[in-house]
Amino acid sequence: MWAMPGGPEIILIVLALLLLFGGRKIPELMKGLGQGMKEFKKARNDDGKKSDGDTNGEASDDSSK
Repeated sequence: MWAMPGGPEIILIVLALLLLFGGRKIPELMKGLGQGMKEFKKARNDDGKKSDGDTNGEASDDSSK
């Protein structure tokens, strides 16, 4: 149903962003977005490591009962 935007759609999105935020504000927004994505990935990886350890511990506890 939804397809990836092509060339004209991307140009339209960029123009809309320029009109809404102006040329000076966009780099700041992209920097904040990048930092947020980095923190999200770090938290996701940390949570994945913790849950892997918890799952192994639970499986050994269940098998000993």
